Amino acid sequence: MKYAFGIDVGGTSVKLGLVNTEGELVDKWEIPTRTEDGGKNVLPDIAASVNAKIAEKDISEDVMGAGIGLPGPVDEDGVIRKAVNLHWDRTFNVADELSELLGGMKVKAGNDANVAALGEFWQGAGKDYGDMVMVTLGTGVGGGIIHNGRIYAGVTGAGGEIGHLCLVPDEKIACNCGNRGCLEQYASATGIVRLTKEELAASDEDSELRHTEVSAKSMWEAVKHGDALAIRVAERFGFYLGWGLAVIAGVVNPEVFVLGGGVSKAGEMIIPYIEEHFKKHAFHACRDAKIVIATLGNNAGIMGAARMAIDD
Repeated sequence: MKYAFGIDVGGTSVKLGLVNTEGELVDKWEIPTRTEDGGKNVLPDIAASVNAKIAEKDISEDVMGAGIGLPGPVDEDGVIRKAVNLHWDRTFNVADELSELLGGMKVKAGNDANVAALGEFWQGAGKDYGDMVMVTLGTGVGGGIIHNGRIYAGVTGAGGEIGHLCLVPDEKIACNCGNRGCLEQYASATGIVRLTKEELAASDEDSELRHTEVSAKSMWEAVKHGDALAIRVAERFGFYLGWGLAVIAGVVNPEVFVLGGGVSKAGEMIIPYIEEHFKKHAFHACRDAKIVIATLGNNAGIMGAARMAIDD
């Protein structure tokens, strides 16, 4: 049996997995992400952990390579253009650098959202479909495009940055990216909190959301209970995200959209709010795209990273 390592790098921890070529996650573990001193320890720590696992499993002859997903734009050659969450304030070939630390092992690198999309395509919710777009609805909105079974990264690795589609050009509040009116400002967990507070401020209408901490989770719980104000927030969320997916569909024309991230934990109940506006705004030849919920959770990045190493 042959294996590959999947590495999913976050600002707090690095998730690592040993995956066989049949798509089975054989082992999984984490190490802390040491971002001090400009993040100089991140890659050496990963290499040390991978080498220790190879020794533990006695598989030095059976490893095809390693894939790594990173929180920043990564091009097809493995070049990353800074990673704020890792304190990497430089542009360099992360795949080559990690390969050297691993004694010349083949390494492939990608943006974490793109890599998670590949994982869902390989062994998750996108498994039975062709071209796919994954949308990660967390603190922000990320995404990944899978075309012909491979990540579409774009020229600088920013392909799939769907959270920064401009939907409301006259928006007064700036997005974290510096632009205004980005999809992320309305469809992320942060955006849902914002929309909820706007609805609460606009009237004195009774709502369970006036008696609890406002969050994306509490908003969807209120929707489940039939709370009228929460349902209005859900409709606004669905309007923006459905419209955004319609724009994406007109460019990419995927067979399926896979929704992941914390907001997607609300489950299937969020889909009708999105589908209504997607079908209303999408070009007629794109309207049959499915919208489904991701299934791999935190393992998506590991699986996608391993798949990169297996594929190439």
